[in-house]
Amino acid sequence: MAAGKDRTPNSRSKSRVPLPGSERTPLRGAKLVGKVDPDLRIEITLQLRRRPGSQLEQRVSQIAAQRLDERRYLTREELGRVGGADQADIAAVDKFAHEHSLSVSEASVPRRTVKLVGRVADFSAAFGVSLKRYRAGRVSYRGRRGPIYIPKDLDGIVERVLGLDDRPAVAPHYRILRKAKKQPRKGQKKHAGAGGLRSFSPLEVAKLYNVPSGSDGTGQTIGLIELNDVDKQGVATGVGFSKTDLDAYFAGLGLATPNVTAVGVDGGSNVPGPDPNGDGEVTLDIEVAGAVAPKANIAVYFGTNTTDGFIQALTSAIHDDVRKPSLVSISWGGPEEASTKQLLTGLDQALQEAAAVGVTVCCAAGDNGSADMQQGDWDGVPHADFPASSPWALGCGGTTLQTTGSGFVETVWNGGPNGGSTGGGVSNVFAKPAYQANVNVPVPQQSGGGRGVPDVSGNADPATGYQVLVQGNSTVVGGTSAVAPLWAAILALINQQRAAKGKGPLGFLNPVLYGLAGTANAFHDVVDGNNDIFGTLHGKYAAGPGWDPCTGLGTPNGRNLAAAL
Repeated sequence: MAAGKDRTPNSRSKSRVPLPGSERTPLRGAKLVGKVDPDLRIEITLQLRRRPGSQLEQRVSQIAAQRLDERRYLTREELGRVGGADQADIAAVDKFAHEHSLSVSEASVPRRTVKLVGRVADFSAAFGVSLKRYRAGRVSYRGRRGPIYIPKDLDGIVERVLGLDDRPAVAPHYRILRKAKKQPRKGQKKHAGAGGLRSFSPLEVAKLYNVPSGSDGTGQTIGLIELNDVDKQGVATGVGFSKTDLDAYFAGLGLATPNVTAVGVDGGSNVPGPDPNGDGEVTLDIEVAGAVAPKANIAVYFGTNTTDGFIQALTSAIHDDVRKPSLVSISWGGPEEASTKQLLTGLDQALQEAAAVGVTVCCAAGDNGSADMQQGDWDGVPHADFPASSPWALGCGGTTLQTTGSGFVETVWNGGPNGGSTGGGVSNVFAKPAYQANVNVPVPQQSGGGRGVPDVSGNADPATGYQVLVQGNSTVVGGTSAVAPLWAAILALINQQRAAKGKGPLGFLNPVLYGLAGTANAFHDVVDGNNDIFGTLHGKYAAGPGWDPCTGLGTPNGRNLAAAL
């Protein structure tokens, strides 16, 4: 039966209204394969508005406009008071749940969430949806068509209803080295003294980037966002990391294994083994961050790879008043146009909350060039990767790093369809932020866009990638997935230095970094190459002096960057 034959049940009654941004359509090529057991018990999340009169957006904007040493970030407790949910709104949801035979399993004022548990049949009746099983290629998921309907008295109170649909929301941005490249690729300049491409340990990359010794991340916590696959019951089936791998890897680097904590969020957990590719993502993030900042605490927040799971994993890290991460690294994402309105707004609000409490969030910019899609799925126009395209994220692009007799040279990472290429371009969703006012961002395809991506970059080409250990096997991995934890670790070292001088964390860093451009020699400028991965956009986005939509401001010159910050 084709997906187009599905029917949405009644629930367009006068007492209900469609929830803005909740519309869903099946994945491309999806087929309707069956019903969902009406007696299956599931858990979903309702995310509510900020309490009426909240001034959080104004507070965050004021913080962002200030110099680093003038900033006073909110505490997480203050964030909950200023930007949390109203108790009366939670009570209204409690009443709605009771009327529809649903149970409240958890309510969080700071995160503005109410979690409901119940039968699929009761959720279908409560929200006017028909939940079915779909299959698109290897992906099997519980899904729906059309909008979600909510009572009129909850209109404006409930912003998002998450978890009815459990299709994969995003993908990891990493590339395993398949075949070594002996010479610079077509279109790259062959620099004097450059030999064949080779891989590096994270310590070697940090040394090339002039990351100063003497700091080790002591006192800092780096949060890593990781996302599990789920089965038909919504139970996490992978991914994860092995302590055995970590102990062996760090011993090989001559380092003690960092303090790594797995934090399960809303059904997510550390489940290594079933998904070797996903394990590669998790392990890469830990090994890169832990090598560069070996004494930092690393908290790995495992959510499910759903819209609900991604948002809840990030908000859990931001509001975690126990581990208190000051840096968060996200190596997962996807094209903006493939993201639901609920995911776009939910994560963007969470990133804004991170800025309020002084948390820097580094996001991988994607591994499929300016297309940001696999060749078989591509529609022929450029796309920006989200959440890196949020103006509140530090978007991290990728380079090819080659050593020379006198140091190193870098070009835009572009190995074509098989080798991957750095994401980068212009958002069609988010407007050009004030901190990019003085850089030449290309015109967006949609009038509402304009945010240029990425902001910074680092070594990402799998041919010059990172030597890691996954499931007992030594391998080389690249992708912008490696760049986000690399930047998070470098910034953790700088936060440590700032703390030693009685200063606060870096927090939302984009305005400061753009202010440093061209004045502090804080970046290695990358001026060669483009990210036209399929070679059909005529090099639409190319590197050049200063900021560009392939490598941003450039790669870190660690010592100068630390001094400037």
